[in-house]
Amino acid sequence: MVDVRRSFTVACPLDRVVAYLADFSRAKEWDPGTQECDRTDGSAGAPVVQGATWHNVSEFRGRRTELTYRLAVKEPDRLVFVGTNKTADSTDDLTFRAEGEGATRITYHAHIRFKGVARLADPFLRREFERLGDEVTRTMPRAVLAHCGT
Repeated sequence: MVDVRRSFTVACPLDRVVAYLADFSRAKEWDPGTQECDRTDGSAGAPVVQGATWHNVSEFRGRRTELTYRLAVKEPDRLVFVGTNKTADSTDDLTFRAEGEGATRITYHAHIRFKGVARLADPFLRREFERLGDEVTRTMPRAVLAHCGT
């Protein structure tokens, strides 16, 4: 099991940050591994609601990985995306807190539980996921700020 947690502040109001990150297809703008991410619940372009789903294609250590993600929790200060495939369950838990005027504190928590024989690789992959967590502290704020126009 891998757990990665990072926190950072962006100069963008909380409601705009949550609205932007609620659309998981935008993961290709902020997640260093995501290559493709398309909404699959037949609602492309419609408002994102709890239960919405996406097909995510990531590249990890030179290998292509596909997961189906579902927005499991959508609250004004929290988003939880749960991704699954035959080798792993992945949860991206994002919490938000307003800070000062027009700023938002984002806490990004990624939790990956490997299944079957993939569990054997867990200790060897932990460092790579930590590195990706460090990258998210640069890529996510940049994407959020571009969306907010700052």
